[in-house]
Amino acid sequence: MTGQGREEIRRNRGGELLESVVVALILAALIRLFVLQPFYIPSGSMEPTLLPGDRIVVAKAGLFGQPHPGDVVVFHYPLDPRQDFVKRLIAVGGQTVQLRNSRLYVDGKRVPEPYLPAGLTFPDFGPVTVPAGSYFMLGDNRNNSDDSRVWGYVRQNLVVGRVLFLYWPFYRIGVVH
Repeated sequence: MTGQGREEIRRNRGGELLESVVVALILAALIRLFVLQPFYIPSGSMEPTLLPGDRIVVAKAGLFGQPHPGDVVVFHYPLDPRQDFVKRLIAVGGQTVQLRNSRLYVDGKRVPEPYLPAGLTFPDFGPVTVPAGSYFMLGDNRNNSDDSRVWGYVRQNLVVGRVLFLYWPFYRIGVVH
């Protein structure tokens, strides 16, 4: 093979590498925009489920449908949509929520909460009925959580998505329930 032929092969490989990098960057941007998004947990409002400093991956609501009661979700804070919050979805539009004797009731039925620390006590609240098109959110750390008891309901269009898994710190990797 001549020197000119080897040079042409090198140029083609360089072009292929550049094309591969561009395609990978576009795919990464599309995945983050429409499918999955990473988030950082800044506070202890979801302890013990999520701890300050944890990093999570969220499945975007539009692609995977709306979240359901019991799911941990990320949403834009209703009082300042530039901020993102993470809480547990407790009830949807039309359902009635009440906290009584440190127990959760939705539509008058007790809801088991195995994710809460044993023996946790918290103040009574409600009953309140969630408006149509909205969600009622609570932090798992009920005594240290700014949630729907304080600022009201979250409209469905403010939901970013459902938390899928925790990926950092390494020793806590796993699915979030």
